Amino acid sequence: MSLIPNILGGVRSSVFDPFSVDAWDPFHLLPAPIRENLEFSNTRIDWKETSQAHVFQADLPGLTKDDVKVEVVDERVLQITGERKIQKEDSGETWHRIERSSGKFQRRFRLPENARMDQVTASIENGVLTVTVPKEEVRRPEVMPVQVSGS
Repeated sequence: MSLIPNILGGVRSSVFDPFSVDAWDPFHLLPAPIRENLEFSNTRIDWKETSQAHVFQADLPGLTKDDVKVEVVDERVLQITGERKIQKEDSGETWHRIERSSGKFQRRFRLPENARMDQVTASIENGVLTVTVPKEEVRRPEVMPVQVSGS
């Protein structure tokens, strides 16, 4: 018994069955290139601040250091870009399903004044990009007492 009407693409499946043939995709009407770019352009990046640095981490499975670019632009903006290419169909091969996202992404973060933009480091290991931006020591304002004159 199907709980999804046949008008949604002709695939009969159950929304309650996790092993059903297909789940309904609200973006299924969009052209494939737009749908793929929507999925990959929403790359999520965590930003935490420690006592020594600002640390950014992004899960980028399947990407290498050659697929990712980390730049400092406009003096205080950290820009992370990358691209996952679509696998091409070779002669004699037939793709039955393509679910992994592909396309380009770009994320930009304006950093606070205490960020040392000249000492940014980045590394990628096991599909996780880590960008570290060291912080300057917070200078405490020097307090100088001033003698008050008068009666």
